[in-house]
Amino acid sequence: METRSTTLPKDQLSPKDFAAFGIDIFAYVKPVTVDGSPGYAIHAADGTQLTVVPGRANAFATVRRHELEPVSVH
Repeated sequence: METRSTTLPKDQLSPKDFAAFGIDIFAYVKPVTVDGSPGYAIHAADGTQLTVVPGRANAFATVRRHELEPVSVH
């Protein structure tokens, strides 16, 4: 069986397009600095920032507590 892969330029996919692919099961964790202190921002699949927590492990635990799969963004 032959498998084909199609790659679209990332600027052609909107947040709604990603949600249509089922990507709304992920939450994205990104290191940030807030008032001079390090933290980790948690973002929904559409890019909306949900919260900032101290520590990467804390961010991943928070995401999993809400039945989502955490993904690191660098």
